[in-house]
Amino acid sequence: MTIGTALVTGASSGIGTVYAEKLAQRGYDLKLIARDRDRLDRLAEKLSADHGVTVQALPADLSEPADLEYVSSMLSYDASLRLLVNCAGIGPSGKVLASETAGLAGMVYLNVDALHLLTVAAAKAFVARGQGGIINIASVVALMPERFNPSYVASKAFVLALTQAMAVELEPHGVRIQAVLPGFTRTEIFGRAGIDINIIPDEMMMDAEEMVSAALAGFDQGEIVTIPSLADARLWETLEDARHSLAPHLSLKHAAERYGVTKARRLAR
Repeated sequence: MTIGTALVTGASSGIGTVYAEKLAQRGYDLKLIARDRDRLDRLAEKLSADHGVTVQALPADLSEPADLEYVSSMLSYDASLRLLVNCAGIGPSGKVLASETAGLAGMVYLNVDALHLLTVAAAKAFVARGQGGIINIASVVALMPERFNPSYVASKAFVLALTQAMAVELEPHGVRIQAVLPGFTRTEIFGRAGIDINIIPDEMMMDAEEMVSAALAGFDQGEIVTIPSLADARLWETLEDARHSLAPHLSLKHAAERYGVTKARRLAR
């Protein structure tokens, strides 16, 4: 007996492959989504043999609207699905000002539009079934926008905000959602972006297996946001408290006195 089926995007390498392995160990049947058919087939065969679960390799390119719609519809009609893991995504190859517009647009489409469509489709399907979970891979760059490629940072900030907002809607329905914010993680993404991984200090680079293990532990603990390397959870809680403290001041009838608009309006009377 299995505990249902998990659909993992970006499953042919890196973080997605590790999630597939860990979920198979937990007893999930799997639907694996990625572009590389050969790697998917090899992974599916290995996981099925090692863990006795049913694994389907489903080649699809989520940057193609037709393939994205195919995967999205699967979430709606396959009643066995209980978990969506959104790992598919790409990183930048340099600064925005030195990047081709088409390349940036493609990155945003995959990191934002594709993830958004799948997250909403899964949320609706899981609410209808009365159970399920969604794991979205974001990044710590969402919290450090000044330090990285702006388009990439913005795409990961979207993932974080979407997840936090969706958690409020999903909580009454028994459906869970989590945003995972990894730091530097040892995967193929660096080579694909033309970045020498050796320039990154070793103490800042986490192995993908350790990252995913920590992320799943956070999911088990009910965290909405998991930062695998963050030792002191109070730092995140302080940031969230500060953000919430802004709420009463964000939408008021008059502009703040420091802008001089209110004073000028009074004098005009």
